[in-house]
Amino acid sequence: MFNRVFAGPSSLMRTFVICVGCMMGGRVVGADQAVQFDRDILPILADKCYACHGPDASQRAAELRLDDAGDAVRDRGGYQVIVPGNPEDSELVRRIWAEPDEQMPPADYRKQLTARERRVLVAWIRQGAERPAHWAYMPPRRHPIPPISEGTAARNFIDAFVLAQLQERGIRANPPADRRTLLRRLSWDLIGLPPTDQELAHFLHNASADAYEMEVDRLLQSPHFGERMAVLWLDLVRYADTVGYHGDQNVSISPYRDYVIHAFNSNKPWDQFTVEQLAGDLLPEPSVETLVASGYNRLGMMSAEGGVQPEEYLAKYAADRVRNAGTVWLGSTLGCAECHDHKFDPFTTHDFYSFAAFFADIKEQGLYAGAHNTGKWGPSLDVPDPQLPALLASLDLELDALRTQLQRHSDESAERQEVAKRIEALEAQRKTLVAEHTRSTLITETVTPREMRVLPRGNWMDKSGEVVTPQIPQFLGRLQPSHRATRLDLARWIVSRDNPLTARVMVNRLWKLMFGRGLSKTLDDVGSQGEVPSHPELLDTLAVEFMDSGWDVKYMLKLIATSATYQQSSQPRPELEAVDPYNRLLARQSRYRLDAEFLRDNALSVSGLLVRVVGGRSVKPYQPPGLYEHLNFPKRVYEADVGADQYRRGVYTHWQRQFLHPALKAFDAPSREECTAQRPRSNTPLGALVLLNDPSYIEAARRFALRALSDAPREAASRADWMVRQAVGRPAEPEEIAILVDLAQAEMNDLSGRTADAQQLLAVGQAPAGAGDPVELAAWTAVARAIFNMHEFVTRN
Repeated sequence: MFNRVFAGPSSLMRTFVICVGCMMGGRVVGADQAVQFDRDILPILADKCYACHGPDASQRAAELRLDDAGDAVRDRGGYQVIVPGNPEDSELVRRIWAEPDEQMPPADYRKQLTARERRVLVAWIRQGAERPAHWAYMPPRRHPIPPISEGTAARNFIDAFVLAQLQERGIRANPPADRRTLLRRLSWDLIGLPPTDQELAHFLHNASADAYEMEVDRLLQSPHFGERMAVLWLDLVRYADTVGYHGDQNVSISPYRDYVIHAFNSNKPWDQFTVEQLAGDLLPEPSVETLVASGYNRLGMMSAEGGVQPEEYLAKYAADRVRNAGTVWLGSTLGCAECHDHKFDPFTTHDFYSFAAFFADIKEQGLYAGAHNTGKWGPSLDVPDPQLPALLASLDLELDALRTQLQRHSDESAERQEVAKRIEALEAQRKTLVAEHTRSTLITETVTPREMRVLPRGNWMDKSGEVVTPQIPQFLGRLQPSHRATRLDLARWIVSRDNPLTARVMVNRLWKLMFGRGLSKTLDDVGSQGEVPSHPELLDTLAVEFMDSGWDVKYMLKLIATSATYQQSSQPRPELEAVDPYNRLLARQSRYRLDAEFLRDNALSVSGLLVRVVGGRSVKPYQPPGLYEHLNFPKRVYEADVGADQYRRGVYTHWQRQFLHPALKAFDAPSREECTAQRPRSNTPLGALVLLNDPSYIEAARRFALRALSDAPREAASRADWMVRQAVGRPAEPEEIAILVDLAQAEMNDLSGRTADAQQLLAVGQAPAGAGDPVELAAWTAVARAIFNMHEFVTRN
């Protein structure tokens, strides 16, 4: 605790403070090198001090709030914790440099200040201890475009903000990437697929000044754009095909995924996209589309396990919705306030349950008794597939004609009986067709709101907390409708200019999609524990541009894609590695491994197996046997799909929360039990083994090899070069050709006289093996498998 036991600094202490006050991390802090609170001080206070001296009143010590500027500087009976401009008289300075029995944080606290952090705090106080409002909680504004040197290649205001920082530090930006790399990068970022030979050739030979912009427009209009964007969004909203808890049974909600894909493809304004999901059922005239969108509210985990306490699980479902909506749209860890006031940010427990009250009108059960047998997980809607009317058209015409013919036969003649039988058969056929092309999907149904009260320490059995009504977090303002606030009021506030968070959060995620890292790398927490943006003025300006554009996602992505910053080469330079190892200054583009779904999409695309149909039911790729043996109620055996469904894109893969597909899990896809704003990127032997041995990849490699044998030149070196060109979009290097030809020859030598072994390899998967020498095909399949493990094959560059 901060207790006053200090009458004034000794001359030695005063001299020491003056010395450390002019240093920051080993460099002098001059007038032009001011300490910035958000960048330099807040991370220290939030990490090392706020647990005991922060927003959480229940854990606060010494009645001191270091998160409150007024409290930190107030007079405490002859002393102040912080004296702006005077570190010598600041109790905080004395304590952070004190002996262990008096030091702060206490000597036994697990998070200790480093010497550098102490020096930064002293420098901050000496410079006046200024504490502007937290960057994310101030309304974003459009900043003046900074001046840059003449002759600098700036294509739009994005480049000006980036280049201004680089020029201030004397760093030059990378040159543009070569055209092959650029189109592959753009294609991965916007549709999640590699460019075809024809697309690449067209771009390479297009000499028009707007050739690149034409490619951007083409990809934004691709039906696969929505599939790529859906991967990002489905991670955020924790979409899955199973309920998650206990038996993790299947639930039908794939029309919601189709809604998301269509929304991005049609460039639905993102504010409308938000309102339809949170409150599509509350719109004046809800349509099938908006009811499907309201299925967002039903994406959380549910249970049919007999021992469930319904009231407990209703509390779980409510808390899950607060966590998810708070992270998806506010970029905030509102869930940390479920049991106590947030320890680092100004969210209170009252805020948490008031936010939960918005969702108290959703018809649901804590226990869905019997749903593991019936599949009835609450209100649902039958949604026909878009192609169903066309499939029924000819059938309905024939039925109409037959019914008319039947009416002309009043007797029980043989002809009439024959017509009646034909009608009966066609009606049965129609019923089957409708069933095959109709999916049910969970929707939101509104009921009288149930009581919502603060649960002390999150305890669902403790009814002593106050009853709350729907309201937004108090420090962000107040909703004042004439009625009890609804989800529709919440949704409209979320996308209003009164909310400083949402536009920033979404733009930061779009930036991450195009650069591999956000302007603030923390995509799910813009509070004090998050990272201050590397280019805060740029993020602000982009957020305003997003709102001013009418929340136009495609416009924003085009703006980013057409900047010179985006088009840079990703090649590292030694001087950049020294001053900016994590590329926060954006002097180059980024390179990183593709997400799990796109890795398999890539292999299927190169092999020629990929089925590019958009939308539909979830599909089941090959999976090791026995993976579901521990699933119960009911027991299940995984059955891989046959036919075209086996080769659908990864976004359509059946998402089993408890037992995620191993190939997805090996490449860091989330279980989607909670919101995932950013997937980790691991690099383990498991990934290489998946690329080598997963049946999907073996089959794709075999079909790729079959393409090489039929379409490429017969000479081995030319064939190897053709395969590299197909796989990574560039000519093979001589060393690569030599390695691949040697591998093919070694495999043929090894399999010579072992035709049965070659045929065993070629039997993996459902696609026909093709005619020809099985040994030769198996050998070149090994080459294809090696190419699938090339760094370039799995990397967005």
